[in-house]
Amino acid sequence: MTEPSGLGPMGDVQLLAAMLRSDRTDVASYARLLAGALAGALPAGMVEVEHKRGLADRMAGREGRPVVVLVHGQDRDLELREGARGVVEAEIRQVVRGVVISRRPVAVDQWLEALAVDLSRIAARDAAARDALERLLRP
Repeated sequence: MTEPSGLGPMGDVQLLAAMLRSDRTDVASYARLLAGALAGALPAGMVEVEHKRGLADRMAGREGRPVVVLVHGQDRDLELREGARGVVEAEIRQVVRGVVISRRPVAVDQWLEALAVDLSRIAARDAAARDALERLLRP
């Protein structure tokens, strides 16, 4: 079996993680990328975004600002959360048959590596996801 063009094993996981990492320092920017740019390529329900709505948001009918991004991967969930003072906190949860059996706080870089692995796995199985990720990786 040949590797999909542009998305080989480890080198491209590293490249994808670097692309995801660049210029993103808050939960909202990750939410825009995952629920926006990649949403059409990812399986339905894979990405959940939780918003915090203030009174002004409710009165204006806005969603509010994203404070949690949850990515359902294969046998794990990856969560980014807005922590104290706007710092991004990351967690990887091991999931078995829909039940979380462990939670592990990780650095955002580790979270991005795990996300890149999950996205690469999806791209290996799905042509639309592979095309979207290749577009993201192109200079």
